[in-house]
Amino acid sequence: MAEDPASSSKAPLKVVAASLRRERARAGLSLTEVARRAGIAKSTLSQLESGMGNPSLETLWALCVALDVPFSQLLDPPRLQVQVIRAGEGPTVASSQADYRATLLAACPPNARRDIYSVTAEPGNQRLSQPHTPGVVEHVVIGTGRALVGTADQPVELHPGDYVAYPADVPHIFQALESGTRAMLVSEYT
Repeated sequence: MAEDPASSSKAPLKVVAASLRRERARAGLSLTEVARRAGIAKSTLSQLESGMGNPSLETLWALCVALDVPFSQLLDPPRLQVQVIRAGEGPTVASSQADYRATLLAACPPNARRDIYSVTAEPGNQRLSQPHTPGVVEHVVIGTGRALVGTADQPVELHPGDYVAYPADVPHIFQALESGTRAMLVSEYT
C-alpha cells in the first residue's frame, strides 16, 4: 500500500504533542516560558501540544533548543528491539525555508549521544539552521546529487561519497545543488 506523499512530509503530530508536553513538564517550564525561549507564539505551542498545527523543522528545532533536548526526542516513539525503516517511511519533517526534509532513522539510545537522519533536498533556497545546543557536531555524507554543507560562514561543496563534520552550535546550512540530492546526517551530542 503506497503512502500519501503529503502525509509522509508531516511529523507524527500525536507523538510530537506528547513529547512536547512530557519535555516541558520535565523541564518545569510554563507554556509562556517555552514559547518565549523558542521565539514562537504561546498559541502555536499550545496548538502543537494539543496535536494540531503543522510544525516546520525550524519550529521544532527552536523548541528543542528551548527545552534543551535532542531533536529526536520529539519524534521518536517507543519501538521494538528490531527496527526497519523502509525508504520513504519514518517520521519526517519539512523545512519552511527550503525544499528540505529530514527523516529520523535512529535516535540516541540511553547512554549514547547521537541521532541519525536521512535527508532529501532539492535546489533552491538554502536550509539555514540556527545554532543547536553547545557541543553539537553534525556529520554529513552525500549519497546522490551535490550540496553546499557546513557552517554558514564556511560551507563546502560535497559530491556523492563526500563527508564533512562541522560544529552545529553555530549557524549552519544545507543547500542542494542538484535535483534528487540525498544525504545521511548524524547529530552528535557531546
